[in-house]
Amino acid sequence: MDTGTFRGIITGLLILAFIGITVWAYSRRRKPDFDEAAQLPFADDDEQANRDKSASQDGAASRKSYSSKSKGDRNT
Repeated sequence: MDTGTFRGIITGLLILAFIGITVWAYSRRRKPDFDEAAQLPFADDDEQANRDKSASQDGAASRKSYSSKSKGDRNT
């Protein structure tokens, strides 16, 4: 088998794979799944905010205890 023939076969297979993926992506059966995935950045905004707030409170508490010890503050 010649190198040119081998490259031609590979190119043909890649074109068929590209056409197959394109047909799959634009099929009507996949539209609801892609519509749902398109809305994911807008979903769970409240849950993300709560998670960030709790993480920052824990971090602030540990920084406060560390800073009071490092400055020699005996009142805390």
